[in-house]
Amino acid sequence: MDIKWLQDFVCLGRTLNFSRAAEERNITQPAFSRRIKSLENWLGVPLIRRSTYPVQLSEAGILFLPVAQETVNNLSDTRQSIRGTEFGRTAFQRIAVLHTISVNFLTKRVKELENELPNLRVRVFSDYLATCCQLFSDGTCDFLLCYRHKNGAPFFDEDLVARKDIGVEKLIPVAEANAAAEGGWDISSKDVKNIPYLSYDPASYLGTVVDQIIGTRQPPLVLRYMDAHAEALKRSAIDGSGVAWLSERVVADELASGKLVCVGGPEWQTDLTLSLFSSLDRLDKTGQLFWETL
Repeated sequence: MDIKWLQDFVCLGRTLNFSRAAEERNITQPAFSRRIKSLENWLGVPLIRRSTYPVQLSEAGILFLPVAQETVNNLSDTRQSIRGTEFGRTAFQRIAVLHTISVNFLTKRVKELENELPNLRVRVFSDYLATCCQLFSDGTCDFLLCYRHKNGAPFFDEDLVARKDIGVEKLIPVAEANAAAEGGWDISSKDVKNIPYLSYDPASYLGTVVDQIIGTRQPPLVLRYMDAHAEALKRSAIDGSGVAWLSERVVADELASGKLVCVGGPEWQTDLTLSLFSSLDRLDKTGQLFWETL
């Protein structure tokens, strides 16, 4: 038995879609299917009705799903408890978080909480949204801190966990002030062409959001650079390399100093909600205080 088989099955039981479950588990679909088959071989019964679309759990699968969920949760909770005992101190609060939120919000906020929560110890897992959601869903992390957008949602069932919306940030197109002025970089203008575009990796959450902002419109952008991390795009924008969509929080100082300027009207902007998720009944005392205070 491999704990990953149980985590895979829990994910499949929620999504009822091999492709999406494999994506969330960050493995190829053939490898994911083999692991589900290995679990079925270990149990000696089929867990999935593969002849239906979407796939359905078999009677055995329906019976086994809550057992798998409880086993994964119990193992994760026990591991965390043992680690805390071994260190002789309060256990780590494990947070799955998007990289840009970790750099531009969480690090500073945790520092501010040190006086209020003297026992607080934090372990941060920063990655793509799909990976962060999986770390949270399989119990590796106690919290998930991410952006939510009106046209998208995290890769898990929000009804099963608690959510706290911390604030709202605006995602805006920005560029270095002098380069924007000299090049006439205004994506709202119909008279400008070939503005260099600094894009997120399509697999990233913010890349998906920006694609939705652009939609079927034809802004005068020419792709020049691509990166998964907002910090890399921010550096390229500051260097005058082109236009990038960045959170107002990420570029607040540069906007205030005039180093960067917004180069698109409200129709090229959107709101991002900063949200914290957790299963509150599984938190220790420090974790509950962290939830209430963050």
